[in-house]
Amino acid sequence: MALFPAFAGLASTKVDEPHKELEWLTNQSFRSDEALSLHQRAVEKSIQLKQPAADTRLLSSEEEEEDRNDVSSKKRKKKEKKKKKKKHRRKRSGRPSDSSGSDSDTVYPSDLLKKDAEEPSQQPQVQCQLEGKFAWLDDLQSPPAQLFCLDRKADSANWQYKSLYRGDIARYRRKGQSCLGLDPRRQAISWAESESSNRKRSDKNRKQTERYFCSSARPLLKAPPVPSLPGAPAPGPTLEYIPLPLCPKEGGAGAGSGPVSWVNPLGVYDDSTSLWLQGRGHSEQGQGQEPSRDKDSSAALLAGRVEDFNRRLRETPTDTQLWLQFLHFQDELWDAGGFGGEGGSREAERGGRSLRASVEKKMSIAERALESNPGCVALQLERLRLSRELCEPAALQKEWRKLVFLHPNSAPIWREYLLFTQSHFSTFSVSKVNSAYGKCLSTLAAVQDGSMTSHPALPGTQESMLDIFVQQCHFLRQAGHSEKAACLFQALLDFTFFKPDSVKDLPTRQQVEFFEPFWDSGEARVGERGARGWKAWMLQQERGGWLLPNTDDDDDDDEDPEEELKDRTWPKGRIWLDIETSREANHWLPWRPDKAKGQSVEDCEDPDRQVLFDDIGQSLIRVNSPELKLRLMFHFLQFLGLPTGALDCSSAHTAPWWSSLLEDLSLLGEVPQAQPPLTAYHLPAPLVSPVGHMTTLQGARKWADLGKQGEEFLTNVFQMLLPLFPSKQRAVLYLCWLQYEKLKVLRCVRHGNKRRLRVQGKRSKRVAKCLLKEPENRGWLPLWREYAHLEWLLGNLADARKVFDSALVLGVAGGLADSSLCHLCLLYAQLEVEEAAGQSVAGGGQVGPATGSAAVYVLTKLAEGGSYAAFSGELAPVAVLKARRTYELALHTCLAGLEKQEDPGKELNAQGQKLGGLGQWNQPSLVSGLVGCYALFQYLTVGVEAAQAVYSLARERLGQLHSRPDANSDANLANANTDPSPASVASANRLASECEYLAVQQAALLHYHTSTSVYPLRPLRETLTSALQLHPTSAPLWRLYVQVENRYHSAGRARRFCHGIARGCASVVPRLFAISAEQHRKQLLDSAIRSCSQGEALPTLPENGLSNRIRSLFENALATEQGTHCPLLWRMNMHFLVSDGSVEKGRAVFYKALQDVPWAKGVYMDAVRLFPEHMQEYLDLLTEKELRLRLPMEEMDILLED
Repeated sequence: MALFPAFAGLASTKVDEPHKELEWLTNQSFRSDEALSLHQRAVEKSIQLKQPAADTRLLSSEEEEEDRNDVSSKKRKKKEKKKKKKKHRRKRSGRPSDSSGSDSDTVYPSDLLKKDAEEPSQQPQVQCQLEGKFAWLDDLQSPPAQLFCLDRKADSANWQYKSLYRGDIARYRRKGQSCLGLDPRRQAISWAESESSNRKRSDKNRKQTERYFCSSARPLLKAPPVPSLPGAPAPGPTLEYIPLPLCPKEGGAGAGSGPVSWVNPLGVYDDSTSLWLQGRGHSEQGQGQEPSRDKDSSAALLAGRVEDFNRRLRETPTDTQLWLQFLHFQDELWDAGGFGGEGGSREAERGGRSLRASVEKKMSIAERALESNPGCVALQLERLRLSRELCEPAALQKEWRKLVFLHPNSAPIWREYLLFTQSHFSTFSVSKVNSAYGKCLSTLAAVQDGSMTSHPALPGTQESMLDIFVQQCHFLRQAGHSEKAACLFQALLDFTFFKPDSVKDLPTRQQVEFFEPFWDSGEARVGERGARGWKAWMLQQERGGWLLPNTDDDDDDDEDPEEELKDRTWPKGRIWLDIETSREANHWLPWRPDKAKGQSVEDCEDPDRQVLFDDIGQSLIRVNSPELKLRLMFHFLQFLGLPTGALDCSSAHTAPWWSSLLEDLSLLGEVPQAQPPLTAYHLPAPLVSPVGHMTTLQGARKWADLGKQGEEFLTNVFQMLLPLFPSKQRAVLYLCWLQYEKLKVLRCVRHGNKRRLRVQGKRSKRVAKCLLKEPENRGWLPLWREYAHLEWLLGNLADARKVFDSALVLGVAGGLADSSLCHLCLLYAQLEVEEAAGQSVAGGGQVGPATGSAAVYVLTKLAEGGSYAAFSGELAPVAVLKARRTYELALHTCLAGLEKQEDPGKELNAQGQKLGGLGQWNQPSLVSGLVGCYALFQYLTVGVEAAQAVYSLARERLGQLHSRPDANSDANLANANTDPSPASVASANRLASECEYLAVQQAALLHYHTSTSVYPLRPLRETLTSALQLHPTSAPLWRLYVQVENRYHSAGRARRFCHGIARGCASVVPRLFAISAEQHRKQLLDSAIRSCSQGEALPTLPENGLSNRIRSLFENALATEQGTHCPLLWRMNMHFLVSDGSVEKGRAVFYKALQDVPWAKGVYMDAVRLFPEHMQEYLDLLTEKELRLRLPMEEMDILLED
């Protein structure tokens, strides 16, 4: 049938040539018979509707759909509009509407639908049929015969929304990615679009609210800064006009602003304008174009560095330092997001990558480096450190043993192997680690003797052996075996200082065999009463044995042992800690049978207090040089708790193994009372925990000293060993002894017990007087200085001034050229300044003139260099002017002498004659005393700015001198490939110590000035920050910095500074002080919040994120190489978490600590105190790992029953 009836005949007559006629008028898909049948059915339906029994709802959806297709959409819309108007008119007129609507025979399907909706249904509901209305199965009252139906009713919502209504779709949960009925080899369904469609809006919002801490923004923070000012113009001819970019025709297709299109025919519009002309917005790719450019630039820089590393490594594959730099550069690549040097950050993929991929890549680089450098120790150690993350413990231990077997003469490899052995929890035990130390020292001793001919001795082997021996002693002390540690020191001192002449030329192994009979003979050893030494015992054995001396019983005034169980009502954990700490303090010396009392080995109640020779025999080494002997003595004194300035300086804190010795809060200097600001650095304290004082982290020391037996032991050691040292070294040891007495007095002063202070003061004064009575010490000013300071601390100011004046009468003739005299006058003047400040505060703030100050008088007499008399009154102003001129000339002469110095080990006689007697100024220790006196003199007479100028000049000159040897040594290493000489290394260390000492003096003076007068804090802060950048491991500087910054609530500046120092320093000291500062700030805020009642305003603004910040600092510190093996960090972390309420997290940190510091007994003791309900478990761990347990649970139960 034709589309138009007028052309029906034409179409039927000309069928042969349809392409020549009006073919577009013919609808090939329309059939006339179907249209007629459709119209006939519509008429029949309209007739049936007039009958009363008919039901309008029986009209099938298929018939309605066919009726709708019969009529065009325009007619239907017109009919509906007309009907609406007609109904509106009928409602207004109030006449009833007719249901038929029209008497015409033409009935349209839309009319039937409207009528069907208006008239109520009279026929009962018919359940599901083959062709009927759709219904849910749950809504049917009786089960139908047909469970399915054909729903042919069209839904207009499907045309508008392009999908089904969500309420008509049953909810389900998809399991798997497949679909039934599909061939998995050729067909598949992608579910990604359906899963991500619901998150499009949230993702878009998330992209709009990205902050600086998001993963996509981190590479931007680490990208190189964009210069804010334009760079210098390139050299060339200057142009008189500003050049513009070329047009598209001149510069090519890429020279225009945008691509050529129908909206941009000339190419002059940019991309945003072209999109606006098209009626489109910016795409997501266009919105992120600028950040992507920055990312691409940073990625390009990283890719350039990778390419440079690859090129240089191809050219010089034997450059081990370059390989190590490339290995460390991989961490920078990982942080920046460019993994593998492929250029381009992958923030979206970074979450799916694991750290293992980075370790594997670094591992492959290390193996490739070792192929070109098989003998490099640093590369081998780096490979084994990386293997810890990949290999199993057994395989890793096998690799370490193989490396030690291949390089038995390398002390660094042995040290790393020992650290791995004692920090691996699965294979750790005290006996295994102790035997590993013995094997290491015996092997290195054989290499040093030449007994092992396969490997030569490397330079510095003897110094490394001594360091490993000291590390073994501290390991045993930390594990609780203090008896073995003390015996090791006793044996080595006897083996070194009392060696018979007949065995000196033998190898070390044979000397140890000769030493064993002496050790097992039961004779007195070093530090014991009646000890005479190995050499005297050998001579007496040749003559026929010892004659036992008569020992008086009156000398054995042993005190009755105090009651161990103080209070039975305490919890078990507290009782165990108290008794264990008491036994640690009393029984750190090994038990020896007293032959005078008839005791034998069987009389010992605790067999672990006896030390056999098999436990210490392998660790004995030879110490030949006088410097190493003095160093051994210093280490032993530090082990006993004496302050040793040579070992407590910041240069000793850079050693990797030093952090493993930190286990208490003595480094942080957390004392309850404030120290005097000017003389605080004159009160040295040991940074390593001494023997006999093992307790919990917050526990107090039992005694201020080593106890009665310990003090007697120390006195015997000094009396036995001091005569064996040269006079200069013996004077230094005397000074350490007197500083220890002063330290004990200071502890009693801080404790506040007057009776104990009185007793300790008498003992210390007796020791000081005995030392000063020695003929060689009567004129040595450092001992006089320490004795006078001791009297001042005891409160005897008049006696202290008499001692100072007596010392000045003895040595004032030396003038400014005497470093000891300068230091003595500096301390005297500082004490007088502090005393005058205290009196002025008590007297209402009145300060007298500078010429009437005792401090100015002392400093002026020092500059004059003539006779000295005690201060009696006013000082002439002319003398002050002369003293200032003398100080100025002396300072310039001293600095000039240091600059002209060529070899610090030589006596510069010719140099001194050339410079007019400058040879006496070539000692760097003089600089700090002279500069300190001159700066304090300027501060008292002129002002703080003048003192600042003196310190700045001296520090600048010393800094230049300190940097010059380093540059020369680097040049020598690059040219001649030789190590720097020991003299140059010692000179550099001495200059570094002087720089640090001057910085501490300057900071202390500024701190005193800011605390006593109105002065801005900026100079003090700048001084501390500049000094800490040069000396990041200086504990006195960090104490001052934290003390200053904690006075202010704004902590942003201090946090940024600490973060910057910690990033550039491998030591754990900056991180410890940063954590301590944050904890102190949190304590202040918590106390302020607790002090205010509910509803009152807080005096300070509370900071809610401090706990999370402290946790982050702990995590970052423990992730470093030195922080991992630092017991103090783990103990502080446990205490903080428990105090913050996270008890379970604290327990988790304890078990993590066992993986890295299983040898530290203090960690177990803290766990018993913090988690007493698990005490039995922790004591079982102590026993299993062979740590020293002095009070088993069975013994404690017996004590409680008694």
